[in-house]
Amino acid sequence: MASSDILRYIESIAKDKEIDPEQLISGVEQALAQAIARKYGVEDLVMRIDRHSGEVISNYEIDLEAEGRILAQAVKQAIIGRFREAERDVLFSEYEAKIGEIVSGTIQRFEGDTTIINLGRNMEGILPRTEKVRGENYNVGDRIRALVLEVKKAGNRVKVILSRAHRDLVRALFELEVPEIAEGVIMVRRIEREPGYRTKLAVDSADERVDCVGACVGVRGTRIKSIIDELNGERIDIIRWTEDPEQLIRNALKPAEISHIELDGERKKALVLVDEDQLSLAIGRRGQNVRLASRLTHWEIDIMTRAELEQSFAEDGTPTGGASSDAAKAEAGDGPDSDDSGVDEQEPTSGDGVEDTAPAGPGSETRDVTDTSAGN
Repeated sequence: MASSDILRYIESIAKDKEIDPEQLISGVEQALAQAIARKYGVEDLVMRIDRHSGEVISNYEIDLEAEGRILAQAVKQAIIGRFREAERDVLFSEYEAKIGEIVSGTIQRFEGDTTIINLGRNMEGILPRTEKVRGENYNVGDRIRALVLEVKKAGNRVKVILSRAHRDLVRALFELEVPEIAEGVIMVRRIEREPGYRTKLAVDSADERVDCVGACVGVRGTRIKSIIDELNGERIDIIRWTEDPEQLIRNALKPAEISHIELDGERKKALVLVDEDQLSLAIGRRGQNVRLASRLTHWEIDIMTRAELEQSFAEDGTPTGGASSDAAKAEAGDGPDSDDSGVDEQEPTSGDGVEDTAPAGPGSETRDVTDTSAGN
């Protein structure tokens, strides 16, 4: 191969693999130096390729054409290894920059409980069992979107760990569907999720003229509907963020109407009183509503009716009993096996199917957007 052909060959590979040509040339220089130094037992051998002519220059007099097939094969294998390393580094950098973003691919095969997804360019994504949403079923050939959770090198390959269960998947979906979030006008303050069942999202607006909740829902629920469809019907509560802990707790417990809240700032505990007909709404199916509200607000929430409060005082003089966020955690089950009145008892807005609960006070708006299809 002529000297000029070496450069053309390297440039062709670099363009095809989207690799920096300089990185490949350096790899070829190192591969040549290592192979020849090993043969002759020298340690100070230096090989350099002229970037203009392609001529191989060394601090020793070496006739590469006379070195024989064994040396040529050794050099070839070393160069191939360098190419693979360079290609791996490019892919690693590309996907490392995508951590926290959504990628799409095609389900290629299953390895036990792990799903392998073809991401293109001979790149495979790994969806472990722990990052799947319970109840979701996949088939070979299905298109799927997932969050890039982790990227790591494994020999000459790159492993991309994906997730469908991480809460940041919901955040990334909102960034795609709501331009105001991507632009920084609307901020996602906190998000808590029980994959496949329910998510609570607290949002705030940097511009008072922008309705952060309404922008996330979209006109007639168009924005939120695509997100719910992507999550296979997962229920999403969008609440308005506030620095007032009492109001935040009220917002987080929507759609339930709260009668009274007592806060214990030292222990970060909140005693919430509700009417009897609001108790099931406040607790939610298998404690989901109070559990997610507690995690979202960072307050331990104890929900009681006034009758329960009076009974506990009558018995021992302390407000015990009711449903707390800790109790809700203990009651959490594998799935929704009973009706959640938090869906059925809310009144949808005029025909758009987005369930909207009237605010209890300034900044208390929340919207339950479980089903945004028209007419539901």
